[in-house]
Amino acid sequence: MSLTIRSVARQDYDQWLPLWDGYNAFYGRSGPTALAPEITKVTWQRFFDAYEPVHGLVAESDGKLLGMTNYLFHRSTTAIEPSCYLQDLFTLEASRGKGVASALIYGVYERAKLAGSPRVYWQTHETNVTAQSLYDKVAERSGFIVYRKIF
Repeated sequence: MSLTIRSVARQDYDQWLPLWDGYNAFYGRSGPTALAPEITKVTWQRFFDAYEPVHGLVAESDGKLLGMTNYLFHRSTTAIEPSCYLQDLFTLEASRGKGVASALIYGVYERAKLAGSPRVYWQTHETNVTAQSLYDKVAERSGFIVYRKIF
């Protein structure tokens, strides 16, 4: 399979949206718990706003999008250089196990290096053992536990 990892483009929206929706459904954000349409709209717009630190990559083969990842850069109190947070990663079910997700992760690694970021990090749900088997090959577990409070 010939695979290209590239920045998301405006003309990708119709193929990107099902990937985005699939990602959100995987994490329980569908139906009555779906993200508000405004969140999807603003997320999409941020990819094309030069003042935003949010970026998107897609994996494409023969004109079809097989996966997507979204990442952002932010400041840190423990480094001068920006940190890169890989926030979202999703591939079509038929594309899983074929190197699409790892290619997207390595695409983020490349962009992080170009931006002068020495670190890429992400999180996944503890039940996402399939993804963890890949993540254990391309990165190391930090040992940190995530806490949050939703208002």
